[in-house]
Amino acid sequence: MSRPNCEDFKQLFLNDTPLMDMRAPVEFEQGAFPTSHNRPLMTDCERKAVGTCYKEQGQDAAIALGHQLVNGDVKAERVAQWKAFCEANPNGYLYCFRGGLRSRITQQWLKEAGIDFPMVVGGYKALRRFLIDTIDAVAAQPMTLIGGNTGCGKTLMLHELANGIDLEGAANHRGSSFGRYVTAQRTQIAFENVLAVEMLKKQEAGAKHFVFEDEGKVIGSVSTPLSIHQAMQAAPIAIVDDPMEVRLARLTDDYVIRMQRDFCETYGEEEGWQLFTEYLARGMFSIRKRLGLERYEELLATQQAAVQTMQATGSLDGHEAWLKPLLEQYYDPMYTYQLSKKADRIVFRGDYATVREWLAAR
Repeated sequence: MSRPNCEDFKQLFLNDTPLMDMRAPVEFEQGAFPTSHNRPLMTDCERKAVGTCYKEQGQDAAIALGHQLVNGDVKAERVAQWKAFCEANPNGYLYCFRGGLRSRITQQWLKEAGIDFPMVVGGYKALRRFLIDTIDAVAAQPMTLIGGNTGCGKTLMLHELANGIDLEGAANHRGSSFGRYVTAQRTQIAFENVLAVEMLKKQEAGAKHFVFEDEGKVIGSVSTPLSIHQAMQAAPIAIVDDPMEVRLARLTDDYVIRMQRDFCETYGEEEGWQLFTEYLARGMFSIRKRLGLERYEELLATQQAAVQTMQATGSLDGHEAWLKPLLEQYYDPMYTYQLSKKADRIVFRGDYATVREWLAAR
């Protein structure tokens, strides 16, 4: 017996249910859900042709064209891909944009192949609406922000707190000029979807008061959801005050050790070192105007010399010579200025362990 079509969106996301996305690749690339897999009914070109036909000749003609384009061996190949997904994910569901024609055709063709596979009622649009509403609901709940200079371990603390929400993790970007990862940043839609699912799971675990990092509106190439950003402007802030040597150790680990390892694991030693070197140089280039040309060139030369030494000997000693001035002359003054405009919202200060303990007790 087949399972009924699904209208319980919350359980789909809480259970990390495998989802077969029938939309065209261009739709999927704009944003999907964390457990979605694209197995399109039509390619981008086929979808465009059918859409044009629909506008000019109506639904019946568009359906006929669709069957003409996806027929014979093409149809057999796609049904085989769907069947493989269904057999590998017997607890899954399929969806198209609105849970309409594409979903019903897919179900019909699968049924002809001997598989009853349920669909999500309302499709992508309904799932997306549910996640946006989840974000807005969290924005209406109490929240506290973690503040502090670069390298104070704010993101690490979020992962140690049961009610911490990592905006940067959802965006796949650390938010600074050196904040990119080896893997590409998520699209705005994918960022919001991942974020909402994380929030949903924290809510289900009992969280009613959330902790975020004191972020700006923009994280790399994406923007914090408006409702969350607005709520953050009035939220109380707990400040982490860690010593310079602790912060430098964290930044060396994040921006140097891990990034070099990730680049080389992804691209191989030779290309990995080249891309790692370019990554650090681009980070410095992006803040050259704030540093001033002379200071920028001096720090860049120090940085690149440190990379050469690291590659030749494995030593990390040279990196403090550019990281420390960068903190003292750029990041710290910038954050001190930004924080001065939020002074009335600071409710607690302490070192990392003290702030974490205070937040965990709230």
